[in-house]
Amino acid sequence: MPSLIIRFRDAVADAASLRSWTVDANDGIIATAGVLEGFAGAGASDATLLTAALVATVAGGLSLGGAKWSESAAERDAQLAVAREEAVQLALSPEDEIVELAGYYESKGVAAGLARQVAEQLTAADALGAQLEAEHGIREVMSRGAPVWAGVTASAAYVLGAFIPLLITILVPGRLEAWAVLVAVVLSLVLTSIVSARSGHTTVWRTIARSVAVGVGTLGVSYLVGALIF
Repeated sequence: MPSLIIRFRDAVADAASLRSWTVDANDGIIATAGVLEGFAGAGASDATLLTAALVATVAGGLSLGGAKWSESAAERDAQLAVAREEAVQLALSPEDEIVELAGYYESKGVAAGLARQVAEQLTAADALGAQLEAEHGIREVMSRGAPVWAGVTASAAYVLGAFIPLLITILVPGRLEAWAVLVAVVLSLVLTSIVSARSGHTTVWRTIARSVAVGVGTLGVSYLVGALIF
């Protein structure tokens, strides 16, 4: 448990992880709300709306979590394959690898002599790590648990976002539900957009405008499709 707490704390402090979570939460908000608006447009009963919201939340969370796990696992496999290849090359021709590493730093503007010294020192400290970072941009090979963590957190963020329209379905009378979901979605997207923009140091108002436009557009089209079908 302490390790999970530490991992979560580090992830919250990481801007990329925070932005990824807000995107996943937005997916949960918009997808679940879109399903609800579509069913509402079709004149579904309160029981049907609640069922649809629950199914959309569970299926969406599992689907996104599984996709993120699979994507991260594939990335880890690729990193391990590259690391094995580089390890073989280091074992067979260490001098060639040092020359290659020095050439990398020379291409960055480092003088030839200094680049050679840097390459030798980095190789002495961590030969494989130096090669992976310089040639492949891999600073650290993904841990075994990283894909699982990516899947679980993505799923949790999605469900957290989906919980907002789901809660509206439970608490708000059916005749007001469509409008309540729309208002809740807009407010939620504004909040997540602010978090995303702050963590990514981007323009807050542009981020809000994009997210709200996508959310409102999705809800409007979903409601229209439901109304046209039934």
